[in-house]
Amino acid sequence: MPHHVAIVMDGNGRWAQKRHLPRVAGHKQGVDALRGTVRACLDRGIPVLTVFAFSSENWNRPVEEVSGLMELLALALSREVPKLSESGVRLFFPGDRAGLSKRVVQGLQAAEDKTAQNQRLVLNVCFNYGGRWDIAQAARRLAAAGQEITEQSLAENTALAHVGDPDLMIRTGGEMRISNFLLWQAAYTELFFTPCLWPDFDAAELDRALADFASRERRFGKTSGQLEKPAPGAASVGGLQHA
Repeated sequence: MPHHVAIVMDGNGRWAQKRHLPRVAGHKQGVDALRGTVRACLDRGIPVLTVFAFSSENWNRPVEEVSGLMELLALALSREVPKLSESGVRLFFPGDRAGLSKRVVQGLQAAEDKTAQNQRLVLNVCFNYGGRWDIAQAARRLAAAGQEITEQSLAENTALAHVGDPDLMIRTGGEMRISNFLLWQAAYTELFFTPCLWPDFDAAELDRALADFASRERRFGKTSGQLEKPAPGAASVGGLQHA
């Protein structure tokens, strides 16, 4: 079972278009899919889930779609955060908040504060996020502080430094690319692509990805013969690396 699962939630617009609905209807249905996926991760004991909700490139979409997404985010925060908190979910919203409205920024911060003590599942909702932005902002932070830029120091200053790198990245919607998502963190991440559109993604589809992940040999540059078998009864350590 992976410790950290990341998902590119793709296919909302196409799901809606197939049903002759406005694209924002697909995004609304996508919220339901995310709710079910969070529940499935809780049931399976997966401690970290990271999802790509809104990329820094999504601002280029039609104005009405972007506006609808912002309204949907505000609505989802008011409705979902209390339920997530009751379930022991801790929320983070990695991404660039400089271009967001004051109302949205306040909502994101309030959600993070409300769930700050929860430990059952870390849910990273990447909003206005881009992998290249993440690497660049980490480098800028180190340069401003006069610190040496190394692999370790850069990793410690990314927007997802509070969790380990993802073990498994799932992309729905049939596209076979990661679209500027977690570029630094995904160096050794196992990738799983499914044609399932995000609003149709459910626990069964998650289990298919988990089964595929379980069948893979993760060598991290080593040979198969070098891999050590875990000792009987050994368990991985979960939780945050640092807050």
